[in-house]
Amino acid sequence: MKKTLTATLAALTLAVSAIATMAVAADKPTMGVVVKIGGIPWFNAMEAGIKEEGEKLGVDASMIGPTSADPALQVRAIEDLIAKGVDVIGVVPNDEKALEPVLKKAMDAGIKVVAHEGPGLTNIDWDFELASASGFGEAHAKLLAEKMGGEGEYAVFVGSLTVPLHNAWADAANAYIAANYPKMKLVGDRYGVAENVDDSRKTALDVIAAHPNLKGFLAFGSQGPIGAGRAVEERRLVDKVFVIGPFSPGQGRALIKEGAITGGFMWNPAEAGRVFVRMGKLLVDGTEIKSGMTVEGLGTIEPDAAAKDIITNNLVTINKDTVDGLADLGL
Repeated sequence: MKKTLTATLAALTLAVSAIATMAVAADKPTMGVVVKIGGIPWFNAMEAGIKEEGEKLGVDASMIGPTSADPALQVRAIEDLIAKGVDVIGVVPNDEKALEPVLKKAMDAGIKVVAHEGPGLTNIDWDFELASASGFGEAHAKLLAEKMGGEGEYAVFVGSLTVPLHNAWADAANAYIAANYPKMKLVGDRYGVAENVDDSRKTALDVIAAHPNLKGFLAFGSQGPIGAGRAVEERRLVDKVFVIGPFSPGQGRALIKEGAITGGFMWNPAEAGRVFVRMGKLLVDGTEIKSGMTVEGLGTIEPDAAAKDIITNNLVTINKDTVDGLADLGL
């Protein structure tokens, strides 16, 4: 009898514990962040930030990285998250227009939507940026002009011709150069290859062959500087052709030390991952996003409520002096 009672009490204890665990899990907000492409260092770092902050804030947060930078794959991933009934969807868009219908579907289902690198999206609660489009583009343009001596031919890479922010950066850079350095000449059209290192390398080799007087590449998209840098290295054009753009320091460390990549600016993708979760948690908790509030990773914000944008400037310089420290942070 005593053994039976003991066994019964033990079973009840386990059952209560299981029910409590299930209740905690049910109360835990769920979030899925759909990025442009999986498996590259930039988004690997972002995923680490998402998971870290999710554990810290008690959010079941994960990242979904499609196998290629295809907007249709992002739409499919968002559809899956809607079907799962997550509380928050985050997105780094490849094509804003292609995602608007599925993001509207998410919002109609009561799901909060947070974007990054999508300042033109409308079917969202908020988009956050760690750099303004004009400031980011102009910073790279100034560095390229300085290295090229204010004259000569240059080419521009973007992730694709539909990635909104890459093209906004390129627009700002080209406008700044045209207004301030009339002896600098853009060759060709912009090339949508900078999310793929092999495409960037091959295109850079082709551009170099077609334009023997080329002096620079302005590459927006984390694989663009890597591919262009490899092409410059192969053609032994270090200190003759300058490669400027944002990239993952750990991936480009050797190239920048050799001079095949000249430098660039970035923000911390791991911090962007953490901000995704912080913003999602604020929205789930019903916290009003307002002027003057402080959001860790963004600082004191001045949100544009009409455009649903939060634009900050948190640029980090990448050069020979800083690359080791940044790479050692896992970036």
